[in-house]
Amino acid sequence: MSTSPGAATMRPPAELNKVILRKLMPLLVAAYVMSFLDRTNIGIAKERLEIDLGISATAYGIGAGLFFITYALFEVPSNLIMHRVGARFWITRIMISWGLISAGMAFVQGEWSFYVMRLLLGAAEAGLYPGVMFYLTRWFTRPDRAKANGLFLLGVSFANIVGAPLGGLLLGMDGIGGWHGWQWMFVLEGLPACLLAVLVWKLLPDRPTDARFLNRAEAEALERRIAEEDAAGEAASGTRSMRLVWRDRQILLVVGVYLAHQIAVYALSYFLPSIIGGYGELSSVQIGLLTALPWVFAAIGAAVVPRFASSGRASRKLISATMIGIAAGFALGAASGAVFGLIGFCLAAFCFFALQSVLFTFPASRLSGATLAGGIAFVNTIGLFGGFIGPYVMGAVEGATGESSGGLWFVVGVVLVGAVLSFFLRYGADKPGSTEE
Repeated sequence: MSTSPGAATMRPPAELNKVILRKLMPLLVAAYVMSFLDRTNIGIAKERLEIDLGISATAYGIGAGLFFITYALFEVPSNLIMHRVGARFWITRIMISWGLISAGMAFVQGEWSFYVMRLLLGAAEAGLYPGVMFYLTRWFTRPDRAKANGLFLLGVSFANIVGAPLGGLLLGMDGIGGWHGWQWMFVLEGLPACLLAVLVWKLLPDRPTDARFLNRAEAEALERRIAEEDAAGEAASGTRSMRLVWRDRQILLVVGVYLAHQIAVYALSYFLPSIIGGYGELSSVQIGLLTALPWVFAAIGAAVVPRFASSGRASRKLISATMIGIAAGFALGAASGAVFGLIGFCLAAFCFFALQSVLFTFPASRLSGATLAGGIAFVNTIGLFGGFIGPYVMGAVEGATGESSGGLWFVVGVVLVGAVLSFFLRYGADKPGSTEE
């Protein structure tokens, strides 16, 4: 292993964390930007798909959600494979396959081909998010994981900030080369993932001892500290296998909260452009710019809030507060007009990834090794069914009533249930005070 110049001694933990963040996070965030862009860009194309292909609002909601069926089914196997073969190889494989299939969305002909391509895209991308969540547990100790998770989740915000205006511009390519604008959008947003995969293969180290930017003493000490934390958490919780993960009460609570959270995230991701389009006579670019606004607040929340998750108790309070904030934001969006409705969606989005980055530190406080990899994937698997439920209910309600407010109120109710569940979360072991402080 190569060492950094002059790295004869170990750097302080705070400095080491900055180095790791600087070396790993830009690449991981860029990958997540592209993945979220490629799974949600159908939102900006919704109206054009209805006009050009005759895809109804209900069919659109089904297709948007079908992605998460295959994504969820392949999550646990994908993460277990990554644990065996390494993040560098597996993330590269994921990115190439999803990039090609996302570009292939340009060739859908109607509802059934739309459904098939969404199913294939979900299978191709399965494992990226839980894989990175597990990967980060190999690089950061418990006090630093929420911050690292939050920075990674900036990718979702950046994708929505850039994606909506970019999608609006690409729709303007309608007629060039005989293609519709949405066809150009799928191709020009899908193929770059394949190019970025080359950089992932060249630059992403599997573990600290493979990293050229750490010296051997630093890498070995970091891996040793993380292994000790894993062993302590596993011993305290008693959850040592996947069979026990599925019966661990705390993991199931995390699943319940995450499911409610994901219903809200994807309801907004897929239907916000059409909700804003209903505010008045707006162009595609104007809709794209207004759609990006809540995601600016999501980025702020992801960057600022997780640093306050300094203990188990603080983490639990942050999760409960942000769940309540999401419910309040959706309620304001459902009950108000354009200005206050958009403010409500900004409030909900501010809470989205502030919550998610903290929530995924809970499984890592109880599990280790392959069980941790599988456990994180299990949480994401069940939670991602929210990615089907949210768009499906929103599409069904809009198709039946011609309005989206009924679907928004459904989201409010689900998130409030998740907020109640969050009050029972406990960090680390089940015993009060064990790792809560």
